[in-house]
Amino acid sequence: MQTIKVIPCLDIKDGRVVKGVRFVDLVDARDPVEAAAAYCREGADELAFLDIAATVEGRGTRLAWVKKVRKAATVPFTVGGGIRDTADMKALFDIGVDKVSINTAAVLNPDLIKEASRKFGKDRVVVAIDGKKNRSGSKRPRLEVIIKGGMEGANLDIVEWARKVEKLGAGEILLTSKDADGTKKGYDLEMTRAVAEAVGIPVTASGGAGKLEHLYEAVVKGKASAVLCASVFHFGEISIPQAKRYLADKGLPVRL
Repeated sequence: MQTIKVIPCLDIKDGRVVKGVRFVDLVDARDPVEAAAAYCREGADELAFLDIAATVEGRGTRLAWVKKVRKAATVPFTVGGGIRDTADMKALFDIGVDKVSINTAAVLNPDLIKEASRKFGKDRVVVAIDGKKNRSGSKRPRLEVIIKGGMEGANLDIVEWARKVEKLGAGEILLTSKDADGTKKGYDLEMTRAVAEAVGIPVTASGGAGKLEHLYEAVVKGKASAVLCASVFHFGEISIPQAKRYLADKGLPVRL
């Protein structure tokens, strides 16, 4: 088993870190620069920065916000939200971003994944997949890809889409369950495992972390290569060192 990564997520809106439940009811959490610096000191393996309103507002990523956080970050730094083409990606790479994460743009134009992978290298291309569960008999995929900040169903089966993005050149997948997001009731293990077992690239579990056991379950039962957390870190319910010690004590390989 490869070393398991623990990744804090900075969901950014109006220049602040925010957090909601199932992608809505956002509340202010903390300053992004302060958060990035603190998480790096505490041992975060990577940071994820998501400009969550960019796509919905029809704009690109706010580079000014990214620059401030990039200066504070001492670990690999992934940025998503509002990335529409390889020009947007290059602008981010030029200011020191390590990886870019694309979601809606990839669904609307899958060839963007191939183009980005060829131009920048697959290790720098993350495809974020947001998903939800549908009732049986709904005539939509049971595990469906959703786009535009979770506002619109794409009528794509998550597992089929995950396989396709891998073939197109994605280096990893960031998988978020809208149903679990912010609930603190645990990751969607069924969805995570279904995707992780379908592809050969790393899958990061996102959405639902509420206690230490959830992180362990995401790796052991969900087969995730990394765990992404927001609320529990932002509001001091779990610290990064605490999370890593717990996983290590459970026999999982982590960087302490």
